[in-house]
Amino acid sequence: MKTVMDIAALEAFLAAEFPQVGGDFTIEDVGPMTMRVRLNVAERHLRPGGTVSGPAMFSLADVSIYLAVLSMIGPQALAVTTNCSIDFMRKPAANTDLIAEARLLKLGRVLAVGDVLIRSDGQALPVARAGLTYSIPPKG
Repeated sequence: MKTVMDIAALEAFLAAEFPQVGGDFTIEDVGPMTMRVRLNVAERHLRPGGTVSGPAMFSLADVSIYLAVLSMIGPQALAVTTNCSIDFMRKPAANTDLIAEARLLKLGRVLAVGDVLIRSDGQALPVARAGLTYSIPPKG
């Protein structure tokens, strides 16, 4: 399998369809069934104590799988999350970007299933792990 959208196309899609997250994410790498996305941590992503909040980590996991799906099927704004399970395993490093490594485990006509490991930039151990399922809209 090969990708149908590269980093530039995915960034343009996000800017057009989801301008509210502009600047939050940087797509670092895209490959067949894989994606690496950075959360550009800002004050709005932090919880008391200076670490990245759970909702911000969920957002990173969700957008990473969404972009992985789009990279394989093309721009489908109406692909939606149908399930997500996230485990918060350890406290993220304070005021540090997070990196999501996403991979699609199944890409069918109707559903896509993937997992995401999230790490603090520069750290080896993951801070969270998520499993997500996406519904892909019918063509036409």
